[in-house]
Amino acid sequence: MKLIGELYKPDVALLPIGGFYTMDPRQAALATSLIKPKVVVPMHYNTWPAIEQDPKEFEKLVKKSSKAKVVVLKPGESMEV
Repeated sequence: MKLIGELYKPDVALLPIGGFYTMDPRQAALATSLIKPKVVVPMHYNTWPAIEQDPKEFEKLVKKSSKAKVVVLKPGESMEV
């Protein structure tokens, strides 16, 4: 993650927070601090019981270690970058 941040300096990162086969909220918050995007969007969560997570918890964790803005999208919602 740190290498991605240093080489590509992405403005936006979409990170999984489901925790089953992917990062959980704590790991994704750490990845955010390493990538250093301006905006981070949590994804791959709450579509079935094994990956139920609270995106607000992810947002709290990100705020502790990063300046990234967290954008939590509702299903079907989109954003422009």
